[in-house]
Amino acid sequence: MIPVIALIGRPNVGKSTLFNIFTRSRNAIVANEPGLTRDRQYGVGERGDKTFIVVDTGGLSGEKQDLDDLMARQTRQAMDEADEIIFLVDAHDGLTSGDRLIADLVRKSGKSCYLVVNKVDGLNPEQAQVDFFALGFEHVEMISAAHRKGTGVLLDKIIEPYPAERALEETDSGPQIAVIGRPNVGKSTLINRLAGEERVVAFDQPGTTRDTIAVPFERRGKHYTLIDTAGVRRRGKVQQAIEKFSVIKALEAIEKAHVVILVIDARDGLTDQDMTLLGYVLNGGRALVLAINKWDGLDIEQRDQNRSTLKRRLTFVPFAAQHFISARHGTGVGELMVSVDQAYASAFKDFNTRYLTDLLEEAVFKHNPPLHHGRRIKLRYAHQGGRNPPVIVIHGKQTQHLPESYRRYLVNFFITRLKLRGTPLRIELKSGSNPFADKKSGKKHKKQR
Repeated sequence: MIPVIALIGRPNVGKSTLFNIFTRSRNAIVANEPGLTRDRQYGVGERGDKTFIVVDTGGLSGEKQDLDDLMARQTRQAMDEADEIIFLVDAHDGLTSGDRLIADLVRKSGKSCYLVVNKVDGLNPEQAQVDFFALGFEHVEMISAAHRKGTGVLLDKIIEPYPAERALEETDSGPQIAVIGRPNVGKSTLINRLAGEERVVAFDQPGTTRDTIAVPFERRGKHYTLIDTAGVRRRGKVQQAIEKFSVIKALEAIEKAHVVILVIDARDGLTDQDMTLLGYVLNGGRALVLAINKWDGLDIEQRDQNRSTLKRRLTFVPFAAQHFISARHGTGVGELMVSVDQAYASAFKDFNTRYLTDLLEEAVFKHNPPLHHGRRIKLRYAHQGGRNPPVIVIHGKQTQHLPESYRRYLVNFFITRLKLRGTPLRIELKSGSNPFADKKSGKKHKKQR
């Protein structure tokens, strides 16, 4: 299980600073949809061989009337989702009445909690710590988030009980395919259709909300593993948008996946929640296939309108194949898996350095980089820097000044010429000398000898 860590506390105690430290290996993911996660920020972090999810929350004033407003409800939800809670307090402010009220909120949650005294620089640590022992928490830690003092030790203590989280090897279980989407769009029906039997059943059972279900299956001699993220929610709280849309489960599934299938309900069209999920996939750099489900239930006018909306709103994911399917009846599902295979193959392709450099020269010949202060930005050679998504590292001079528009040109050029389908591609730019120059000169020297 990937541990989920919630950061809570009064405003300006250092929650966001700690969030940025913990998620340094990934871009922070912000869900900003009204009524959904307006006051929470989600991010994925890695330390050693362990992965974890961090939830940043809006600051609570600690006033009694504040504990029932929207922000407090969002904080309670973050605590419900969490395995571990970090309750941050400010050493300079000392123990406040607001801290006491928030502490009561934490105790009622029954979750494991670390009381973290932040901003201890310039203070006597022991004296700063003494005041907060009155809150009665077992774990009291001292840090300075702004100077990164004690943050690594704190994180190690929190994640130490959790096992390393690794995806299954593709050689053992085939491509990992995460099926994500809003509730009731047909995710479980699609998984059962692909597996050829009823493998996933929706039910209401406390404690399963964050679980992801691995469903192995075989198709035409190839092995796959589906990662189900069907939302499990309490009937009494289905009116809460966050109960209908599990950010945690989506992040977990995307983290494990090689390819993501985003299931969209054709009757609802492309919703804001669908767009938020797309943002998560893009931030994760995962290969993507879009399944517009329940297509058989639309008339011709609705289909035309749906296609027009998708074309207009999905210009930022031109690489993703769109399939109009009926998971219930199996229509279009076979073609969907063809795109999954293509996306997986593209995401894990290997490219020769010489070939990538030739393509770079071709791209530059067709469209020269712009001048910067009268000097031409030079792009000299390229090599592969990673897979899933494919990463192309380009070396040259003044590459830090290359405009974003030219970077997009290079991305589109390489995607087209490399015949990548279903996967994004990332460009990394580096300035400096050619690290292969010595090797080349060494070879020439040997020949001369």
